[in-house]
Amino acid sequence: MIRRQRLAAGVCALLAALTAGLAFPTAAAADETEQAAPKVELVLDVSGSMRTRDIDGGTRMAAAKQAFDDVLDATPQDVELGIRTLGANYHGNDRQEGCKDTAQLYPVGPLNRTDAKTAVATLVPTGWTPIGPALLKAAGDLDGGDGTRRIVLISDGEDTCQPLDPCEVAREIAAKGIGLTIDTLGLVPDAKTRDQLSCIADATGGTYTSVQHKEELTDRVGQLVHRAADPVVTPVATSGAAQCEKAPTLKSGLYTDRAEFGQQRWYKVDVDPGKELRASVSVADDRAVNPSYGVLLRAVTLKGREIVRGEAAGTGRTDVVSTGLRYPKPASDDDNAPAETVCLEVAHSFSAPAGVKSTPGLPLELTVDVVDGPAKAHDVAAFGLGRGWWLLGVLVLTGFVAGLLWGWLSRWRVAVWRTN
Repeated sequence: MIRRQRLAAGVCALLAALTAGLAFPTAAAADETEQAAPKVELVLDVSGSMRTRDIDGGTRMAAAKQAFDDVLDATPQDVELGIRTLGANYHGNDRQEGCKDTAQLYPVGPLNRTDAKTAVATLVPTGWTPIGPALLKAAGDLDGGDGTRRIVLISDGEDTCQPLDPCEVAREIAAKGIGLTIDTLGLVPDAKTRDQLSCIADATGGTYTSVQHKEELTDRVGQLVHRAADPVVTPVATSGAAQCEKAPTLKSGLYTDRAEFGQQRWYKVDVDPGKELRASVSVADDRAVNPSYGVLLRAVTLKGREIVRGEAAGTGRTDVVSTGLRYPKPASDDDNAPAETVCLEVAHSFSAPAGVKSTPGLPLELTVDVVDGPAKAHDVAAFGLGRGWWLLGVLVLTGFVAGLLWGWLSRWRVAVWRTN
């Protein structure tokens, strides 16, 4: 009887535990913050040049329509997608009117594949190529929310609506710090089109792809739409100061800012005893710059003593230069020891050629991470190699001994040779 009672009690306890176990994940899921849906807007050039028949025997417009149909079928359900056109509606020769010709063909939101495909099927190559105005409108279409936002621009020619330079438009969008990326695709592009589309993409950290075939266009647009659904860390816009005393205090995270030519940007980070500061910075030249440049990241105390620095140099052959540093703060026997405020200085030696605008500043991305430090942290200003000093000492001693032995052996062999 006692055994039966114990068995019944055990079964009841097991059922209760299982019930609680099932309940807790549900409660945890309810407490999780719902992530904003990623948003993508496809911006399609529908200007007259899209009638050209040079993509796999068909027109550029036909290749774009086929790519859109395939991509719409494969778009992830959690992606909110929209379509905007440029040069699709105005048939006249008035340049001023033609440069206003951009319209939202399908609004950004939950995707109805049938409606979106029907809208794309009605497009006929028509007018001008107002890329700059279209990008401004597309940025407005994606405004609001914290999720991933991406513009995919597909064009076969350069902008025909100067002086509104689409590169400058892209830089202005990036300078707002809203985390919007512009990817560009050039359909059978010439050199000028390639340079302009590359410039637009570089300004926002996007990519440029040259397309010659239907399959390439479909695959690349599909990749970019799916990439928007991937979880990413959204950078936080910040503004560094000209002096450390007035600099913003940053926590661990990813930050974006703009650095003018010849300007230093300062930020502060609090590092507790026993912790290690890891920081890195990347500066992109989103416009033409003079060759031979570098980027400097320094960690400095509030009193101005340099702790450690990281430097990297470029030669004009890359569009991003990065560097980083580590600073382990030694542990303290005092549990109430205060955190040390470390000043981070970011500087670069980029310079703009004649005729290139110097504003807004070059985009920079700063990563800050404060983690548990090593067991025995040292002042890296004095022991920058850490435990590597031991290896360096062993190598130096080994080289010295080997040199002595080799010298003695050589002299002995010469002596024997002379004797014989």
